[in-house]
Amino acid sequence: MTDLQTSIGDFQFDNVFMNASGVRCYTEEDLDALAQSDAGTFVTKSATQAKRLGNPSPRYARLELGSINSMGLPNEGLDYYLNYALKFQEKHPGQWIFLSVAGLTMEENLAMAHTIEDSDFNGLVEFNLSCPNVPGKPQTGYDFDRTKEVLTNLFTFFTKPAGVKLPPYFDLAQFDQMAAILNQFPLQFVNSINSLGNGLMIDPETDTALIKPKGGFGGIGGAYAKPIALANVRAFSQRLDPKIQLIGTGGVTNGRDAYDLILAGASLVQVGTLLQEERPAVFTRLSRELQAVMQTKGYTNLSDFKGQLKTQ
Repeated sequence: MTDLQTSIGDFQFDNVFMNASGVRCYTEEDLDALAQSDAGTFVTKSATQAKRLGNPSPRYARLELGSINSMGLPNEGLDYYLNYALKFQEKHPGQWIFLSVAGLTMEENLAMAHTIEDSDFNGLVEFNLSCPNVPGKPQTGYDFDRTKEVLTNLFTFFTKPAGVKLPPYFDLAQFDQMAAILNQFPLQFVNSINSLGNGLMIDPETDTALIKPKGGFGGIGGAYAKPIALANVRAFSQRLDPKIQLIGTGGVTNGRDAYDLILAGASLVQVGTLLQEERPAVFTRLSRELQAVMQTKGYTNLSDFKGQLKTQ
């Protein structure tokens, strides 16, 4: 039998798959469906302090090889997701979930971090530094000085297990710079990548941008993102302190895609566009397909091949 168990720090998970924040995790009903699926864990919608409606519709569209979206961080607010997480851990001791936050300012991030620090939440916290679809708000993850400032202020008081979600990078010097910053902090994980920011697609029937917000600019997900996700996971796996583990996100359409992210160094694999289209039942198919690839290779555990990518 092939075993899909994995871990982040001291947190153990029965399956390597989970959702990407923002996809089918908006409401309690969404989160319950993830909890009841074959995913090993799940993450809540990236929260702001107050509820946000997000960008106007249409703000999501299917593409031939993925999706384009400009959601604008619609969410029910931190208290909603924190309360859900506290109820979940009370009902399911020993099952760990991720709580994601994405403040629009440093002050908001720090205020939410204080709220979580003062709570009884005992899972993992994701600080999302990579929201590409909020008009007028640049991604923190592309400002290295700002990223270091945020993390420095954060870890003066925050003691719960935490990690960051990053945008995609495209230059080896960017990997070097960001890894040098991240290695200075007690991070449990790095989640890479968020969607490919500010793509544009056109409806050939109407000559109109497919989505409305930001003049049609939006994050690109799905198969389009796989080579970039693999490169980012691989690059950070070679540069980060071994204590910082990787969550690989981007381009998963089948079990082989997940295998490739693990081969590049991921300890968990998130699913976004595919989950949006196929709903949480997709985790059953992906698990079966990943196990089939492992069996073909003669592997029984993820540790048999994680991070073992060969080069010519």
